[in-house]
Amino acid sequence: MDIRKKKQKNVEPGSPNSDIEGDAWLFTFITRGSYLIVAYEIGKRTRECCKRLFEKVFDRVQLPFPDVKIQIFSDGNDDYTSTIPEYYEETCVDYGKVIKIREGGKIVDKIKRVIYGTINNDEIETTDIENMNSICRERLGRLVRKTKCHSKKKTRLVDAFELFHFYWNFMDKLTKSETPAMLEGLADHQWNWEQFFNFNYAV
Repeated sequence: MDIRKKKQKNVEPGSPNSDIEGDAWLFTFITRGSYLIVAYEIGKRTRECCKRLFEKVFDRVQLPFPDVKIQIFSDGNDDYTSTIPEYYEETCVDYGKVIKIREGGKIVDKIKRVIYGTINNDEIETTDIENMNSICRERLGRLVRKTKCHSKKKTRLVDAFELFHFYWNFMDKLTKSETPAMLEGLADHQWNWEQFFNFNYAV
């Protein structure tokens, strides 16, 4: 989460700039194991923002079938439950969520629930995405809580994360020899900044 323009508590109800003021959430969709960032979306914690994320996921991930399902695991955000069926048939999805129970600001319990599919509760885990969130905060000062580094404009935050998105997938080695993109078969070598800035993209 990132604060920009002004704190959420200072945003006036009905403000025409409410979409660029106050809290902003970073939604990320990664592959388990390889940590490839498939898609991301930055905006309010709303169903519309969730839909924009899954529009990207739908365009970038191979279409699942009942015998080759896509597995999705998330936190307790109910927007995922209503959004996923708009893009995938429930017979093609194994979806589970982890609901954290907090008391006094501390996590005291976790409840795992199967929403669609036939997965076991033991398979439902969000450790990878939680670790990814920590990595993002370590690498991007704009995402660090309660500092002067926070983004004051959404466009700057999007630009910063877009650059990190490519760097993480294609330049940063997850293992001793392979980047997330290499692990997923999307690249055959580790990219460097010279290749990035001189790449000729033909439209």
